[in-house]
Amino acid sequence: MSRRLELIVFDWDGTLADSAGLIAGCIQRACADLDLPVPAEEHARYVIGLGLHDALDYLVPGLAPQRQRELADRYRLHYLAGDAAIPLFAGAREALDTLRGTGFRLAVATGKSRRGLDRSISQLGLGDCFDATRCADETAPKPDPLMLRELLEELDVPAQGALMVGDTVHDLDMAAAAGVPALAVCYGAHPRETLLKRPSLGCLDRFDQLLGWIRENG
Repeated sequence: MSRRLELIVFDWDGTLADSAGLIAGCIQRACADLDLPVPAEEHARYVIGLGLHDALDYLVPGLAPQRQRELADRYRLHYLAGDAAIPLFAGAREALDTLRGTGFRLAVATGKSRRGLDRSISQLGLGDCFDATRCADETAPKPDPLMLRELLEELDVPAQGALMVGDTVHDLDMAAAAGVPALAVCYGAHPRETLLKRPSLGCLDRFDQLLGWIRENG
């Protein structure tokens, strides 16, 4: 990076929150409920990070609008049953506090809905952690770069002063389109071999490696 890192933008599901397994399972159960083809776990994990409409359209293309709404409703039903128990990855809260304490600004760019992200932030007691957030239902969803560009504009940070941290190729593609350096994490939705097909500054195996990486590179 050509200048000191000012802003770290995190994806949510699979990056900060250990939710990828739950999301994939809920997608599978929702499809089974409606007698639709049940995607393999690998395929269900692939769409994590996209907006819900785009994710379901990718997995079950060609559904009539009413059927897609029914599928989305079944997914939400299953997800909300387990949502309150989703933890942060080990060390995530401490790392966020440390980063804020050392002067970094923090943001979230997520495929979640605004209601879903606000609920998660409240449940996990993270209301004081982030300077700004963007969700898929209030701007263009990933991999479109708009949500990342909006965060940069709101916080008045140049692209090269930011870092996108995410666990999917959707995060990396969004960052590349916005001209923002990206750091991949391979403990979430997408495996290392998939993430390595996209440009990034590295790929971390565990969340607890993040602080050390930033100290060396930020």
